Amino acid sequence: MLTEEKVLGILHSIEDPFLHKTLEETGGVEEIKIKEEKNHVSVKILIGKTNTAEQMELQQKIVNALKSGGAATVGLRFDQLPDEVIQQFQPEAEGAEASLLGGNTGTKFISIASGKGGVGKSTVTVNLAVALTRLGKKVGIIDADIYGFSVPDMMGVEERPVVRGEKIIPVERFGVKVVSMGFFVEDNSPIIWRGPMLGKMLTSFFKEVEWGDLDYLLLDLPPGTGDVALDVHSMLPSSKEIIVTTPHPTAAFVAARAGQMALKTEHEILGVVENMAYFESKETGNKEFIFGRGGGVKLAETLKTGVLGHIPLQQPYEEEDVFAPSVYQSDHPIGKVYRNMAAKVIDKY
Repeated sequence: MLTEEKVLGILHSIEDPFLHKTLEETGGVEEIKIKEEKNHVSVKILIGKTNTAEQMELQQKIVNALKSGGAATVGLRFDQLPDEVIQQFQPEAEGAEASLLGGNTGTKFISIASGKGGVGKSTVTVNLAVALTRLGKKVGIIDADIYGFSVPDMMGVEERPVVRGEKIIPVERFGVKVVSMGFFVEDNSPIIWRGPMLGKMLTSFFKEVEWGDLDYLLLDLPPGTGDVALDVHSMLPSSKEIIVTTPHPTAAFVAARAGQMALKTEHEILGVVENMAYFESKETGNKEFIFGRGGGVKLAETLKTGVLGHIPLQQPYEEEDVFAPSVYQSDHPIGKVYRNMAAKVIDKY
């Protein structure tokens, strides 16, 4: 028959997966209850981080250990250790985590938002990041569009991040450091996580990635004003925002909601980008306003900001030895538009 002393001896040798200390060292065994008639053991464990895949693995390890020790059934609850205990065992990691989201570095956050999908928000994120890099800035991208991640494919990223120590090393392409949900999903599978799990993944992108020294960190937000976008807004200590729209009045009307959300969360709007502004014929030079005109200017007026750029419809140049289907070259007409936009961003922020 298991006794409380034997249960404690089993649990004390098990390691917290986040602090890499035994539960005896962290004081992680908070409660033990034994029902002798049923040989049932119920325990409450405190760990460094809850609701994670590591917790699930730890749960199985504890259950197996207690059953091997003689328990017929096991009841298990988890909670998080007090902050002072976590800091005691992980002072350096906690300091690093606090710095990025705490506003203690020189990194400037820029959120790229839109009212609806399909207006080219991710394309703007990628090319603005590359343009900032071409102007000598150190830039990173968080592909926070969890359900519609596309940044790796747009940039032609084919490798995956590696883990060094306890940190994820972002993939670098065109001098831009990139982290995306797409790196952690196999075979383009659909994401079926619920809001709280997505929020934890975003937190990991900030806290568990070794970004190094960055001038700008761009966030490709999900379209609209849903939970994930709201989580990012509330997570960042300070951020400025760029709103992407097409010239169509309805698209601009919907985009205004995203802009108002930014203002309500006290994030200043850097400006509006009007994507797919027009198509210019190579043969005649005439501009065709396929999606209408005026939407970007009207949106900027509504949000009391300016238009950073009007981006026409045109493909990047084809390059045999470079696969990056959405990145415009520096000498491309649209590449020059993005360069001008990046210069404006640097001037404003």
